[in-house]
Amino acid sequence: MRIHHVAGGLMMALALAGCQRTSSMDSVNTQQNLTPLEAQPIGTVSSSQLPDPTTDTTSQFPEKPTTDTAMATGTGTTGTGDAAAAGALDVKKEGMVGNWRVANGASSCDMFLTLTNLGSGSRGGTRGCAGELTSMGSWEVAGKQVILKDRNGNPIARLYKTADTRFDGSTNSGQPVSLSR
Repeated sequence: MRIHHVAGGLMMALALAGCQRTSSMDSVNTQQNLTPLEAQPIGTVSSSQLPDPTTDTTSQFPEKPTTDTAMATGTGTTGTGDAAAAGALDVKKEGMVGNWRVANGASSCDMFLTLTNLGSGSRGGTRGCAGELTSMGSWEVAGKQVILKDRNGNPIARLYKTADTRFDGSTNSGQPVSLSR
């Protein structure tokens, strides 16, 4: 019985010895020493007087975009769209969702289409595109036509399904556009 008491006391002493605080950790600096950035020279700043807002300043702003109602409703076609419209395949909105590779003239970029509602269409966007496609904000399906729209809801391109994973059409300025997966 004595050995059990001695062994128990020894175990208790060892356990308490492991819980002691060591002073070696007190001298460790855990704060990072960051050096401040040096000031950099900047370019010159220019200023000029703004025009009087009470005068007629409409000449300095571009014309409001006009929307062709036949094209906005999907009943009209432009340029290369005529040939594509004649042989276009049926389009299902759900089949458009996801990532697309875009060929626009000599450049290429990415397009992302979702089913999230945005105005009269669904939310969409581009990455790395040039020209009109940089302003893409939404899209919709009208009959056999896919209409890409800018952030204000104005059509910027029309596409037709030409294969299972390919759409061809053109932008409003006549540039050819192709989507593929």
